[in-house]
Amino acid sequence: MSSKEEILARIRQHTRTRYEMPDLTLDAITYEDKVHSFVEQLKAGGGEAHLLRPDETWDEVIRSYYPDAKRIASNLQEIGCATFNPDELQDPRELNGTDLAVVKGLFGVAENAAVWLPKQTKHKAVFFIPNALVILLDRNELVNNMNEAYRRLAEADYDYGVFMSGPSKTADIEQALVFGAHGPIRVTVILK
Repeated sequence: MSSKEEILARIRQHTRTRYEMPDLTLDAITYEDKVHSFVEQLKAGGGEAHLLRPDETWDEVIRSYYPDAKRIASNLQEIGCATFNPDELQDPRELNGTDLAVVKGLFGVAENAAVWLPKQTKHKAVFFIPNALVILLDRNELVNNMNEAYRRLAEADYDYGVFMSGPSKTADIEQALVFGAHGPIRVTVILK
């Protein structure tokens, strides 16, 4: 028996009354216009949103937001402006110095502009090491709230995933908001 199993066995031994998990049903927030709410929440969190028009390409939009990006990582076939495929790197530390990474989000949450990013690359560091992150997202794949998001994940098959809601930020240093403390400084979501 491992030390963890031993500790849990002792806790169970000393637990007198057991309770069943309650059925959590609640009326969570819903939005008449999920796209509008998502865009507004993303902006409030320091991110940027772009609604792709029929006459635009992914590459045109990416280049308009990041004209100076030189080292662009993406393993997506539809991204022609990528300068390298991060899946070809042996060590995730080789991502250091990456200006921009382009990844695909599975779905987004209107309530807080979080985007579910399942690991679709060799190295999950591609979400955190680049200076900026562009997330491609289908606007029809927006849910209202985190309750709906977690229900959707309950049936998903993934080995790693993360919710990303705008650029990394912290306010614990002298109560000043700082972007890019532990991840991308900029996050742009392009909604198709």
